[in-house]
Amino acid sequence: MYHDRIALLKRIQTLEFCAIELALFLDTHPCDTAALKDHKCFSQELEECRKLYSEKYGPLTHEDNKREDCWRWIEEPWPWEIEYEGGN
Repeated sequence: MYHDRIALLKRIQTLEFCAIELALFLDTHPCDTAALKDHKCFSQELEECRKLYSEKYGPLTHEDNKREDCWRWIEEPWPWEIEYEGGN
C-alpha cells in the first residue's frame, strides 16, 4: 500500500488531522451519524498506518516501542527530523 516512508508519514498526518477535527465536531454534534462513521473509518485507517509505519521504520512515539531488548525509539531519525523532498 505505502512503499514510501514520506508518503506514509503524510498519510498519517492527514488521518490524524481528520480524526481530531471530526472529534471536535462531534463534541458539538454528538448524534451526527455521518460524522461518527467518518471518525471511525479515519481512526481505523490511522491505527493501521501507525502500525505499518512502526513495523517498517520504527516507532513513531515512545509508546510504539515494542521491542523489549532494545529502546528503538532512538535508533532512527524521529519523524520530524526526516527531510521532505521538495519542501512539502
